Amino acid sequence: MKQVMDFKLKANEKCGHGYSLLRLVPVHGTMPQVKPGQFAQVAVSNCREAYLRRPISINYADSHEMWLLVRRAGAGTNALCDLPESTVVNLMLPLGNGFSTDVEGCALLVGGGVGIAPLLMLGKRLAARGTEVRFLLGARSMSDLLELDLFRRTAEVAVATEDGTLGYKGLVTEHPLLQSTDITHIACCGPMPMMKAVARIARERGINCEVSLENTMACGIGACLCCVEDTVDSGNVCACKEGPVFNINRLKW
Repeated sequence: MKQVMDFKLKANEKCGHGYSLLRLVPVHGTMPQVKPGQFAQVAVSNCREAYLRRPISINYADSHEMWLLVRRAGAGTNALCDLPESTVVNLMLPLGNGFSTDVEGCALLVGGGVGIAPLLMLGKRLAARGTEVRFLLGARSMSDLLELDLFRRTAEVAVATEDGTLGYKGLVTEHPLLQSTDITHIACCGPMPMMKAVARIARERGINCEVSLENTMACGIGACLCCVEDTVDSGNVCACKEGPVFNINRLKW
């Protein structure tokens, strides 16, 4: 059930160029239950140019605190990245539908850029229930890889960088791990071309695959119709409400 809650900014940690990790704790009450892949609509009270809340994927959440990984992309996200510690931030959460966690066999979690954010909690949840987990993370360069140590503490990590500064040199979609014969499930989040390429590989190999869409969102609750996605089974649906996670069999890709 979605709630509107105040959170206190416990820490604002800079990670990588142009990214901030916001660690938040509830001001009152307890943490709501969050599923991997859900998101929050964050009020930006310190920026007059940001009239609307900003949709931010939930990076990690437990019973004590929640993390939001924010990329500087405009006035609103710049303001969030500049928030001082102890600031009170208002959030509407948890929103949308998340990734499947009842996965058997071996799950490959593929992320690019800030799209890695929901995969950390997903990997932890899957590993905790006994699913074999592997991460495949891509970036332009080694300096653009985020939270690498946290991912490595969770499961096996493979890396692709376009300039070859770490791991496989090339696009994440070209990494040999995507051709591994023991992969039974793929979860993916990142730039649209990357997700479409991963979806194509999954279809060719008959592997179940889910992707988290990053359609433009305004309200986050299915009212404004900014994030509409055309699906095979239901026509046009709001990605914020029906997604943001979709099985690729529902998408007209």
